[in-house]
Formats: sequence, structure tokens, C-alpha cells
Amino acid sequence: MKFTKMHGLGNSYIYIDLFEEELEEKSLGELAVYVSDKNRGIGADGLILIEPSRTEDARMRIFNADGSEAMTCGNGLRCTAKYVFEKKYVENERFTIETKGGTVKATVHPDHSKSIVDMVTIDMGEPRLAKKSIPMVSGDPDREAVREMLEAGGTSFEITALSMGNPHAVLFVENTAEAPVHTLGPLLEKHEVFPERANIEFVHVISETEMNFRVWERGTGETQACGTGACAAVAAAILNGKMQKNKEITVHLPGGDLFITWQKDGHISMNGAAETICEGTLKNRPR
Repeated sequence: MKFTKMHGLGNSYIYIDLFEEELEEKSLGELAVYVSDKNRGIGADGLILIEPSRTEDARMRIFNADGSEAMTCGNGLRCTAKYVFEKKYVENERFTIETKGGTVKATVHPDHSKSIVDMVTIDMGEPRLAKKSIPMVSGDPDREAVREMLEAGGTSFEITALSMGNPHAVLFVENTAEAPVHTLGPLLEKHEVFPERANIEFVHVISETEMNFRVWERGTGETQACGTGACAAVAAAILNGKMQKNKEITVHLPGGDLFITWQKDGHISMNGAAETICEGTLKNRPR
């Protein structure tokens, strides 16, 4: 089975091209665990399948390193867009990608002299703010989850929760380097108010157009970057009056920078890099 390893700001996945390969549905979770293992597999944050779509230009499915299937992935979308354009599965620089979290619009910015895409912009759509849409089971399901108090590990924390196709809970901190990502992250990820678990973001707002960011991703742990998480962090900062709509926000992630704008039409756009690491052939599969 052929594979491509790609990353968006250090958030790496193993990509399988189902335009050419075939996989059994029942094996996908186990395969994700196998290829993600850096000791016995290839090593990555998870598995992404790129395949034909009945309704859009391409389809992306994502599996976390623990084998669970996720709804969407911002960094994965940028790499998927790069892949399908460079493989000529799409002809236009603007096209659509189907995910379990909904359809998104992608725009690639190719270097035509090299036929290579380095930067990709994804229209991530509108953030889903009602608790029932996150989902979050706490109080009125139709209300927004802004400045909600949650107790974890015997301490109360203020979070702002929303969905960008998958659930996120954002905490504002004074210093991301000292944030309790590895202790509080897993507690909040599996908190009872999040029936589908949640990605947990730790954010320090530097100015009206700049923030530092770390993330604990559900099913994976801390990663170098999270595209949907960066979008959620910007939305949460705006909802809390720390930033403004229609301004490009630079989000400093451990793996690099993303550029996020909550536009006047209500959609959030994400612009950032996508890179191919290597291509290869997987000789062994889990049995």
C-alpha cells in the first residue's frame, strides 16, 4: 500500500490515496493506530484518507492516533487540498472538500513554475456556537458556551466552547509555555459535559491581532498545530471581546503560524502552509 506523509505546521498524518488504493472499512481504526506508531509503524498524529466524493471535488476522512474517527481537521484539509491539486484530481485552484464535519471550500496558491502548492486557504464556514451543536451537555442547549465554569481535578476553570466541525474548549492563560496542557488537557477532553470529547486549547492573547496557542487534541494528545483549534481560539477571543471580526489574526502555534480571519459574512478563513514529507510503500499491515 502506497502512502504519503504530509504535515501542516508539524501536525503530521499518513495519507492514503483512495483514488488509487482500496481499504476495508473494518480495518481503518486499527490501521490508524498502526501507522501512527513511531516505533512499529511510520509515526504520525493519525491517518487521513483522500477519496472521491459523490457530491464534492474530493472527500477527506481522518482517524486519530487512537483509532477513533474525527469530524474534520484544518491542517489535514490544507494538506489534502495540496495533494489533490498536485495530483491533478482537480483542475481549478478553488474547489470543495467533503468531510464528516461538513463541506469546506479550499483555495490553493501554487507556484506554477514548480507545480507545487505551499500555501492553502480554507473557508472553514461558520462556527457553531449553541451548546447542542458543539455538542455540550450543560444548561440551556440553545445558549452559547461563553465564559462557562467547569470543574476538573478539584479546581474550577473558565472555558469558551464551540464547534468548528469538531468540538473545542478554549482557556485563556497568561503564559502558554507554563499552561497545564498535559494535566488539564486530558481531564477536560473527557469531561462529562462533552459527550463526544473535545479538543482543549490554551491561548494567550498578545494583542488585537496576535495570540500564542497550544492544544491538547482528543484522541491524540498535544500536537504541534491544530487548524480547527486555531479557528476556535480566534472565535473565542472575539466572543470574549479580546479581538475583533474582519481582522487577520496571527496564531503562533508550536509548529508555526496560521492566519485566521472571522469575516463579515460569518465564515472563518484559515491560511497556512502544507508540506509533503515523504512517499513510500507500507510493507506490513496490522493483522
